[in-house]
Amino acid sequence: MAPKKKAGKKGKGSKAPEVVDVLSPEEMSKEQLEKHVARLREELDREREERNYFQLERDKIHTFWEITRRQLEEKRAELRNKDREMEEAEERHQVEIKVYKQKVKHLLYEHQENLTELKAEGTLSMKRAQKDHWAQEMELRKDMRSLKVELKEQELANEVVVKNMRLKQEEEITRLCNDFERQAKEIEAKYTKKMQVLRDELDLRRKTEIHEVEERKNSHISELMRNHEKAFSDIKNYYNDITLKNLALISLLKEQMEEMKKKENQLEKEKADLLLQNKQLKETLQQAQEQVFELQKKLAHYDKDKEALTNTKARLKVTQKELKDLQWEHEVLEQRFSKVQAERDELYQKFTKAINEVQQKTGFKNLLLERKLKGLLSVLEKKEVELSEVFAASNLDPGALSLVSHKLEDVLNSKNTTIKDLQFQLARVCKAHNDMLQTFEAKLTAFGIPLDNLGFKPLASPVLGQAVGQGPAGLVAVPT
Repeated sequence: MAPKKKAGKKGKGSKAPEVVDVLSPEEMSKEQLEKHVARLREELDREREERNYFQLERDKIHTFWEITRRQLEEKRAELRNKDREMEEAEERHQVEIKVYKQKVKHLLYEHQENLTELKAEGTLSMKRAQKDHWAQEMELRKDMRSLKVELKEQELANEVVVKNMRLKQEEEITRLCNDFERQAKEIEAKYTKKMQVLRDELDLRRKTEIHEVEERKNSHISELMRNHEKAFSDIKNYYNDITLKNLALISLLKEQMEEMKKKENQLEKEKADLLLQNKQLKETLQQAQEQVFELQKKLAHYDKDKEALTNTKARLKVTQKELKDLQWEHEVLEQRFSKVQAERDELYQKFTKAINEVQQKTGFKNLLLERKLKGLLSVLEKKEVELSEVFAASNLDPGALSLVSHKLEDVLNSKNTTIKDLQFQLARVCKAHNDMLQTFEAKLTAFGIPLDNLGFKPLASPVLGQAVGQGPAGLVAVPT
């Protein structure tokens, strides 16, 4: 502003000495020469002041440019810090999700332990009931041996009692299994609901935090853009004013230099220097404008790249979440598979143990019955021999002999019926044993366990001289 005022004053005051400039220095008087020298000195001082002013303006523009560049770098650093804070917040959020998943796994593990304890208690109660049942059955069998006369009636009664007890036991076991399954389902539904609620809360919290961070980031970026555009418009207006002023000054200087061309070579050189400085200032202004344009272009590309990076990060997070869900489902399936394997091994051991016990009991019973049968046969033969000897030694009359023979036939008939009953019992035990073996083999085939993996060969129990197990299955009723 100051050079313009000076130039205006100079334009008004330079009309008076124009007459002096027409004369040559030799024709001027002393006073005119002094005035002319003073006027030249004033022009020189004014040109120097304008040169200093332009240098100050140039330094000021350079300082403004440096300040703007530093502010841009600071804003970029702040933007990087915000991005880093967002990443740290996301990492903390992922760590919290992992912690909650670990808690859910612990809860599932405790749930599995509770289920195993309940199953163990159910198994123990079943074993106790089976022991009580076996004790009662042994007592009934002892009573059956002691009471031979009422053997058939007591046997039928005992069978009815045993069947009723088995039915009651199966009903009790079924009821316990249903209760345990219902409790397990309730516990599983409860913890599943809790886990879903936790997941929903965490997802909602994460989405809210991300939305707030994005809103703050967008508002900050828009504010930076507004400030940058305002600063750019101010600089542009400032440069336009400077350019207009410089053009006015240049035109004025041209007019003055045309008048002083013949007399002041030194002022002509200074004018050339001023034109060169003005040109340099224009180039600097043009470079600054180009740099601002490039910075705007880079900022537009930076926004696009940042948006693409945000979308890629979001897709990566979704993919990582799906991968973690699949890994968690895989772990759950592995736990279920190991649990099913353990149950299969446990059932296999129970079947093996049951077969061994039944084989031992049936074998022992068969040996006892065979020994009793052999002993009775040997006793019968001895009695017959003794009886024939007694008949031969005693000279009894035919009536007494027929009476004794009738009594002896009655005793023999009773003994024969006893032997047939014992054989019938033996056949029933062998039939039950064989039916149980067939049922066990069918169960193993249904569960997919080959018979070669048993480690032993099941022993059938046929009766000598009889074809047991080939007739109808009505002899022994085995529950399936």
